[in-house]
Amino acid sequence: MMTVSRTMLRTPKAMARAAAALAVLAAAALAPAAAVAQADRLTPGLATQPRPRVLLADRIVAVVNDEIITLRELEDRVRFVSADLRRQNVPLPPPAVLQTQVLERIIVDRAQVQFAREEGLRIDDQQLDAAVARIAEGNRLTIVQFRDALERDGIPFHRFREDIRVDIIVNRLRQREVESRVVISEGEVDNFIAQNKSSTAADGEINLGHVLVRVPENASPEQIEARRKRAEEALAQLKAGKEFAQVSVSFSDAPEALTGGALGFRAPDRLPQLFVDATARLKTGEASEIARSSNGFHILKVIERRSAGAVPVVQQTRARHILIKNSALVTPEQARRRLADMRERIVNKAAEFADMARQHSEDGSKDKGGDLGIIYAGDTVPEFEKAMDDLKPGEISTPVQSQFGWHLIQVMERSMADMSRDRVRQAARGALRERKADEAYQEWLRQLRDRTFVEYRLEDR
Repeated sequence: MMTVSRTMLRTPKAMARAAAALAVLAAAALAPAAAVAQADRLTPGLATQPRPRVLLADRIVAVVNDEIITLRELEDRVRFVSADLRRQNVPLPPPAVLQTQVLERIIVDRAQVQFAREEGLRIDDQQLDAAVARIAEGNRLTIVQFRDALERDGIPFHRFREDIRVDIIVNRLRQREVESRVVISEGEVDNFIAQNKSSTAADGEINLGHVLVRVPENASPEQIEARRKRAEEALAQLKAGKEFAQVSVSFSDAPEALTGGALGFRAPDRLPQLFVDATARLKTGEASEIARSSNGFHILKVIERRSAGAVPVVQQTRARHILIKNSALVTPEQARRRLADMRERIVNKAAEFADMARQHSEDGSKDKGGDLGIIYAGDTVPEFEKAMDDLKPGEISTPVQSQFGWHLIQVMERSMADMSRDRVRQAARGALRERKADEAYQEWLRQLRDRTFVEYRLEDR
């Protein structure tokens, strides 16, 4: 029996799109090849992202707005997640549980990609190839070796590339729709510093495990109670000795669920206050009781604590850039292509970065070859800072879009420096921004998921 989620967008437009998609699916049962062609016309994807094809041996497991998810696509992602969990020595949950969790993650990702497409956000093959190359390099493999390693794990390379494309889109969407809109007032900075006067970098960092059982917006009392019981079941399994990572994979709705739930090391002031309060008295290895927020029910575990040293320090980066500003005379695509061409010339030693900046940059730094001097966390807009932080010294980014236009960024050097009074305020502002951005993204994601039409067909045979 087909189960239909009622957490959907109930506008006439959404219902019409869903009806169109279902009409395609009905036709697919009679004429698969023709139905695929019709589906591709109804749901045009990113210019460089192939749409899933419904093959004769395949079937549909879900409809997300007007797009389909196939069993083949689901099985590919399950294999990828399973291989990743095995590498971390995380016991796999029962196959049906893992399949359901992975399907929900695909649904959430698909909803974000659809929203990004409507907003004109695209990742081309050149940007994607650069990202995959960095991942291969991080694993100390060539692209060919990396592809072979994936294929040995049963992960098709083309599917891995498209998953990375989705990851990039989701990260940029978060930066544009959430992080760039976070506002930190001077009063908030003052209060934050006053509340954390006794705290320094010597207090160290904490790596938390996180399980989130999300509660839909405007949920009924029955829905809230059902989600609470799910959180209680997760907590009961933890208390019975089951590994946190396995419980996260089985129960969590958080973005990090399928990688074991670990948030990575962060200073406490960069975590949501709810997380800090819930774990303040916990020892390493202990898990919290259930904590409630507007997004749902949380369980936290202290995976590890570490000291960060006695002297407060902050990362400083010397960088330069080339900026092509937003203009009625230059389209975003033209600006991106101009910078991509410049990057290719610089990488191939046909031109110098500083010369290109002096000739083409539309920023005040052009006379200095694009040199922006020393940059600290919070000095630049989130899109620029994220791209800059991802670079190693000497590396040049692919074109990066921000509210000012398109940038080509090169990191010249990076070091750590003692924090002056001004830098204490900068660090406080950065911590507040990170904390508020996490909370805002979770709320934005919940709202997006709640207004997405989803029809489940996983149990259909």
